[in-house]
Amino acid sequence: MKSMFVASTALLVLLGDAAAAEVVTAAPGGFTVRHETVIAAGRAESWGAAVDEIARWWSADHTVSGSSERLSITAKPLGCFCESLGGDDGVVHLVVTSVSAPVMLRMTGALGPLGLMGVDGNMTWEFFDDEAGTRVRFTYAVGGYSADGLDTIAAPVDYVIGEALSLLKAYVEAD
Repeated sequence: MKSMFVASTALLVLLGDAAAAEVVTAAPGGFTVRHETVIAAGRAESWGAAVDEIARWWSADHTVSGSSERLSITAKPLGCFCESLGGDDGVVHLVVTSVSAPVMLRMTGALGPLGLMGVDGNMTWEFFDDEAGTRVRFTYAVGGYSADGLDTIAAPVDYVIGEALSLLKAYVEAD
């Protein structure tokens, strides 16, 4: 049941899941992180939850407003992963650059506090058929300039991307 999702989220994040996680590369000029897990649901359901219901599973801790209910993804080229702040105010977290529903969504930009730095990135969400449901992979490659080097923030960004995938898995499987 989806209402149980909120209550179990904190425990899930503390315990983690069986997702494969990796800082693929990290250097002063950039990094790539990748997380992958299998969700016990079909590809269309997993895609729909990830894209159309992001406000129901993304952590409010990783929003500007403190409310994930203000998040949305418009899954078409030049659409956005946006956060409404009320009225005409808001944040474009990432811009959608490629869509092949329900297989792949690619978004470009500097997510969260990366938006305050001289960086850019490509986040790709991939959905593969798997005998146990759907294999979902989140990859985020970031490059640019930071006085302290981008390798110093690879681990915290890796955590956020891993948490997001874990929350998506928990949300979809909460039925």
